[in-house]
Amino acid sequence: MIGNITIGQFIPGNSIMHRMDARSKIIITGIFMVLIFIMESVPEYLLLSLWTVFLLKISQVPIKQSLKGLKPLVFLLAFTTLLNLFLIPGKILLEFGPLSITEEGVQMGIKIFFRLCILVITASLMTLTTTPMSMTDGLESLMSPLKKLHVPIHEISMMMSIALRFIPTLLEETERIMKAQASRGADFDTGNIFKRVKSFVPVLVPLFVSAFKRADELAEAMESRGYRGGEGRTRLKILQFTQVDLKAGLVCLGLIAVFILLRVVV
Repeated sequence: MIGNITIGQFIPGNSIMHRMDARSKIIITGIFMVLIFIMESVPEYLLLSLWTVFLLKISQVPIKQSLKGLKPLVFLLAFTTLLNLFLIPGKILLEFGPLSITEEGVQMGIKIFFRLCILVITASLMTLTTTPMSMTDGLESLMSPLKKLHVPIHEISMMMSIALRFIPTLLEETERIMKAQASRGADFDTGNIFKRVKSFVPVLVPLFVSAFKRADELAEAMESRGYRGGEGRTRLKILQFTQVDLKAGLVCLGLIAVFILLRVVV
């Protein structure tokens, strides 16, 4: 299950999304996430679902790889859906003693389920098609107006990029430690939820030690290469908006226009 988390990973390619400027991808993804959280009607859900399928198609990322990120969230998705089924008041459909399933609860549970699925897939696509360095440069460029307020934007964007980059690394380390513990008799798969959580305690200690060791090695490597922050630094690859970004922006504006039209009509 740990290997199924896709956020932070990068798959090389030459698709339209791979060729887009990192800033365009960050802006479009941010707009799309706003639309996800405010969508309500069935046509809006259908529109954004079709948009997600369209992104999967043009990204040329294997669908199996894109959907892998949903597997670790199965419990969260199921728990959230059930919570809405029983706790949202409204027209009662079924009763189980003191608990009851309402029509409004079913509708809200389905909406939350689709929102989380679309959100995870979209966020995964952005990192799967963007290198960590491009992500850092894009974030720094977008936050450049904050320089006037003396905000250390380079350091902030660098930390965010490193955090994203180390997600798959730490997950691989966790899986390695779990396999080592399992070979010594540790049991992570049986027992109730409390027993399973308790069985992960021996994994956390070596994981934290390994994480701090990697952080120290990274700091020494950056210092030995003369890294002193963003002041006066140059870049090997300069971010540039191209025709691909212009077309992507126009398509995004079209999506927003259709979304607003659905809001007015529906």
